[in-house]
Amino acid sequence: MRVYRIAFFNQGKVYEIYARRVHQGELYGFVEIEDIVFGEGSSVLVDPAEERLQSEFKGVQRCMVPIHAVVRIDEVAKEGQAKIHDVGKGSNITPFPSAPAYGPGKDKGP
Repeated sequence: MRVYRIAFFNQGKVYEIYARRVHQGELYGFVEIEDIVFGEGSSVLVDPAEERLQSEFKGVQRCMVPIHAVVRIDEVAKEGQAKIHDVGKGSNITPFPSAPAYGPGKDKGP
């Protein structure tokens, strides 16, 4: 079965999660993520970031992420550990600039 690693911006951080289904959303401009999977939990070490993600996505059947927030989507051999990365100085990840499409500005008429 296919497994995808999805990295996307959320609240100033990059979330990296694994899912079995990823596709273009029914809502224009969104990517739908379904069947989110987490590590087995059998490891002795507990990652607080993964636990936070697991509790945040508990009960979520389908997650819709704005397409401009997606950093990358990779098809991988098996699921890994979900992570939250800080974005800041020294990071090689930069958010896509987002400016309002419409707003107050110059005169629109001739």
